[in-house]
Amino acid sequence: MDPLIPLAVVVVVVFLGVVVLMALRDERERGEAAQRLVSLAETAERLAATQSELAGRLQQTQSGLNERLDSVSQRLADGLTEQTEKTGNTLKTLHERLAVIDAAQKNITELSQQMVGLQDILSNKQARGAHGQTQMENLVRDALPPSAYQFQAKLSNGRMADCLLKLPNPPGGIVIDSKYPLERYRAFRGAADEAQRTEALRAFAADVLKHVRDISEKYIVPGETAESALMFLPSEAVYAELHASLPEVIEKSYRAKVWIVSPTTLMATLNTVRAVLKDARIREQAGLLQAELLKLVADVHRLDQRVDNLQNHFRQANKDIDAIQISSRKIVSRGDKIESMQLEDENPAEELAPPSEPSEPIERIG
Repeated sequence: MDPLIPLAVVVVVVFLGVVVLMALRDERERGEAAQRLVSLAETAERLAATQSELAGRLQQTQSGLNERLDSVSQRLADGLTEQTEKTGNTLKTLHERLAVIDAAQKNITELSQQMVGLQDILSNKQARGAHGQTQMENLVRDALPPSAYQFQAKLSNGRMADCLLKLPNPPGGIVIDSKYPLERYRAFRGAADEAQRTEALRAFAADVLKHVRDISEKYIVPGETAESALMFLPSEAVYAELHASLPEVIEKSYRAKVWIVSPTTLMATLNTVRAVLKDARIREQAGLLQAELLKLVADVHRLDQRVDNLQNHFRQANKDIDAIQISSRKIVSRGDKIESMQLEDENPAEELAPPSEPSEPIERIG
């Protein structure tokens, strides 16, 4: 509020008082007017004080409102900034997830195309055989050294084995056949009712048993291969279905000495074969080591004999040296005697000396 307003009110009140005083002519009226004027002045002062107090409170209230408005504005600004940041982060996360979804969708599309290609492969017998052969060869290459196997090995009966594991006798070479029946299995999986399922399962069992008999007749050759062979199924699902639904087929394959293996069990079998080959090589190396040790023992005996011979030579040489020393001492003694005799011949005056006076011994020089 404007601070000039209370002053204007006071001026108006005073002016009214003056007018009243001029209007009243008698003293009584003047006194009453003066009292009224004083009362009006006091009232005006009280009004001015009240107005000032109201102005101060209004100003204080205005300051408080301004501070609160500033605080609310700041809070709103901070909230909007935080919300904007959260919205930006959310949108960023959403974009990342959309990118992941797009990549997953792309992978699913590629996988679908690959599944279609695999389905085409499995529907073709020749392509299916090549698929099984490739998978089996990869497993064999990863597990065994090149000298331990042979692909497309020809047996003495004219049959061509997909893979021949070269093991020492016993047990001998083991054949792995990678061809497998799948049509009946697909019919079994696609059966519409229980009757079709039972019929397809029976036909699938018959196909597997026929394949087992063919492997037993073609790839188990007495005297050339081991007494058993391996039938490789490149599908874990087919292998599991055989063991779950057709245990009698598994029993008959055991009796026919044909072991049905999946990629997992084939890898375990190949690891066992690798251990057998390692053990055979260790035995071979142990035989070579034993032969070398026998030769070393013979060399040691020969060395000992030669040491004895050398010791005998040293002993004989010592005897010869002792004999030479004896001969040398005798020669020296005889030389001394000869020298003494010569010295006696050179002093004839000593022979004329009286016999009672013995001659002094002649000191030998050297």
